[in-house]
Amino acid sequence: MNSPESSPRTSSNPIFLEAQRLSRVVSGVAIVHEISVQVHAGEVLAIVGPSGSGKSSFLRLLNRLDETTSGTVFLQGMDYHQIPPRELRRKIGMVTQRPFLFPGTVAANLRFGPLQRGESLSDNNIELLLRQVGLPGYAQRGVANLSGGEAQRVSLARALANSPVVLLMDEPTSALDDESKLGVEPLIQGIIKSSRLTCVIVTHDMAQATRMANRVMILEAGRAIRIGSVEEVLHA
Repeated sequence: MNSPESSPRTSSNPIFLEAQRLSRVVSGVAIVHEISVQVHAGEVLAIVGPSGSGKSSFLRLLNRLDETTSGTVFLQGMDYHQIPPRELRRKIGMVTQRPFLFPGTVAANLRFGPLQRGESLSDNNIELLLRQVGLPGYAQRGVANLSGGEAQRVSLARALANSPVVLLMDEPTSALDDESKLGVEPLIQGIIKSSRLTCVIVTHDMAQATRMANRVMILEAGRAIRIGSVEEVLHA
């Protein structure tokens, strides 16, 4: 078994996101315990493991949706505690398992993030984002009338509207039916590739990890027990 800290470098690209001995303790229980991992520019790292292993908890620490008990994260070499939380969450975007959209139109949801930093998305920019996620012409649709797959695509477009440099995805297709999943997954892959995003994805689906990721980290009881290439970790 490979030591997580000593896993070989698999990319010539620079380190973009690095967790150093990241831990979170809740009510005396370490739900994330001293996880160290590096993610290179343009890389997709999948986090897999049994239910309750700390996958989502670890992901939420990466952009300070939850706070660490110890350890830290470096984004492009900067300790993320030195970055204001709102700016950090713009740079490290997140797509959740069940999309949380604000009441109103699709366009209003896409405009929300940029407005928080005093920027206004034009109608053309909104349409470009919607085309990117396969929803042209949806700007004035009410979010209450979207299907699950459409809502997940809008959630992805809303994250992209903030021009993130890292994208976190927490089980982004697990709440979708098979038909919607088959549409959303390749869409995500295309966006990651075309936008050259660095990505960390939590998934319970080993086949999905195989299709989407360059490397895999397995968690058990809040600990990283193995990190390596898809071939090394999932097909050894």
